[in-house]
Formats: sequence, structure tokens, C-alpha cells
Amino acid sequence: MSKSFWFVLGLIVASVVCSGQVIMTEYPVPSPNSNLLGITAGQDGNLWFAENSANKIGRITPAGVVTGEFPISGSGPTTITRAPDGNLWFTEYFGNRIGRVTPTGVVTEYSAGGNPYGITAGSDGSLWFTEYSGNNIVRMTNSGVVTGVFSTPTPGSNPLMITSGPDSNLWFTEVGGNQIGRISTDGMIDEFSIPTSGSSPEGITAGPDGNLWFVEAGGNKIGRITTAGVVTGEFLIPTPGSNPVGITSGVDGNLWFTEAFSSQIGRLTTLGIITEFLTPTPGSQPELITTGPDGNLWFTENVANNIGKLRRIPFDKDECKNGGWRTLYRADGTQFKNQGDCIQYVNTGK
Repeated sequence: MSKSFWFVLGLIVASVVCSGQVIMTEYPVPSPNSNLLGITAGQDGNLWFAENSANKIGRITPAGVVTGEFPISGSGPTTITRAPDGNLWFTEYFGNRIGRVTPTGVVTEYSAGGNPYGITAGSDGSLWFTEYSGNNIVRMTNSGVVTGVFSTPTPGSNPLMITSGPDSNLWFTEVGGNQIGRISTDGMIDEFSIPTSGSSPEGITAGPDGNLWFVEAGGNKIGRITTAGVVTGEFLIPTPGSNPVGITSGVDGNLWFTEAFSSQIGRLTTLGIITEFLTPTPGSQPELITTGPDGNLWFTENVANNIGKLRRIPFDKDECKNGGWRTLYRADGTQFKNQGDCIQYVNTGK
């Protein structure tokens, strides 16, 4: 008899892989049609997320309980990050503001411009954010004072997401310029072209290998670039037209990314091996992803209006020793096969 694992707890997808077991759980957000985007881990041990259409910042515990939705003005919060001051900082794309929310939910807003989108904390202790339509990278103090506005060399570059690199610089994606940008803490910018034309780079993160990893929404690939600015790999995602959006480093030493159009979470090893996992809800459209304080992967589901959690549990490789094809079905009747990786999906919605 097979030792397959089955879980019954609301909407849960369990998958079994040779390297470990993966369980996905979804938690509904109280505000309907909130258009969930950014998510990050707070210093308070919770996860914090942006509700773009509901104009709120949400807080959820590692147990999956939403303990707060804090309203802001109608400005479309987009991405969110944890800052050295212990607060959460977020961008307001439509309102041209940067917001700060304390762990207790007190919101303060500061003026910005150019449709701010991505935001991160830099090695210098400042906040750094992109201005999508302004083609700028902006530096701001933890008290909300702008101390530098740096224009990208390429006109119409449309900088989107930004992250702190292992080299103490800030790295960002340029959707319009089809480039990866690097900016030092004193404002010096370099741009590096992506080999694939029309790749539309979006999410970017520092990898466990000392490189930067980014998603190519238009190219349906995950890219790798060194801190010297050399693109050393572009890895094609198995599902065509998956539209990858967000990416983060996991505690397991892999890269994890979202596939909005195929409603999957992808795992990428630093050697370039990709495995994909269907979300419990078909058409959920996962957007951005982060590693939580509990070591799990947490992501937003834009269409399903859920916060998702992906958990890995050590699993005996002998369970998968025969490999080969495994065919299973989700509750909606979707068939999924995988060869040689011993993957099992289970939807307990039925």
C-alpha cells in the first residue's frame, strides 16, 4: 500500500515530491475583491500584505488568522517591505505616496511622485523605491524625508521591483528597458541588458548563491545575473505563458516564484531545475511571494482573494524510488502528470 499523504482541512493542496512534501493552504481575506499584491514578513512575527483595490494594509498571523486590515486613502497600495525601524513601508501607486504602518496599525503617508511601485530597505538603512512612470529610483529616510532622486539612464525604462543585493547595492527591474539595473547607495546607476527580447522583467531577489534572480514575465523564464552584471542563465518555465511575477529565496536554498496565469508556484534550484505546484484554487492568480518568519513561503492570490502558504515537510525519498508517471486529479477535474519527480496533487475540496 502506498504511503501517500492526504490532508482534509478546508482548501488544501498536498503534493509529494522526492525531496520533500509540499502542502499549500489558502486563507481568505475579509475584504472582497481586494486585489492583493505585495506581501512581506514583519518584525512582529506576522505577514503584512497590500490590498490594492480595497485600499488597506492587511496583517495575518503564521497560523493564518487575519488580525487586521488598516485603511488608507484611495491610493492603491502596491508593494510592502520591512524597514530597520521595525515598521512596514509600502508604495501607493495611484496616490503617489509612500506609506508607513506600525505593528499596531498606525498609518502615516509621505508624498512621492512618478507612480511608486517597488520598495525595499537598503544596506544604508534607507528606504529605496522605484517610480514607474517617473523612471527614477528614490532614497528616503525612515522619517519619510527624500534624500535622493536618481533618474535611470534609459528613457522609458519603467523601473518596477527593487531588492537589496549581496553587494550592498540595490538591484531593480526595468520593464520598459528590458534591463536589470543596479544602483549604489550614493546613487550611481548601471544597466544590464537581458538577452531575451521583450522579456518584461518584474520580480527580483537576492539568491542563496550570491547572485540576483529575476522573473521574465514576457519571456516566461527565470533569469540569473551576477553582481558584476553578467546574465549567466535564463531558465525556461515548463508551463507556456505562465506569466511569472514574484520571486523570493526560500530557507531550503531554492528560489520560489509565482506564475499568475497558470496559477502555480514554481521552485527553482540554483542549478536551474524547475518544479511547479498548482494552487488549491484554479485561476487563483498568485502575485507576489515572500519567506515568512515561520520558514514557509507566503504569497498573495489576486483573483482568489486569498493569502496562500506553502509548507515543505521532510519526506522519505524511498517513497518515490520508482519514479515514472503519476496521474492525479484536482477537485475541478484538471489532470496533472509529472514524470520522474514523483509529484502528487490532492485537492480536498471534494
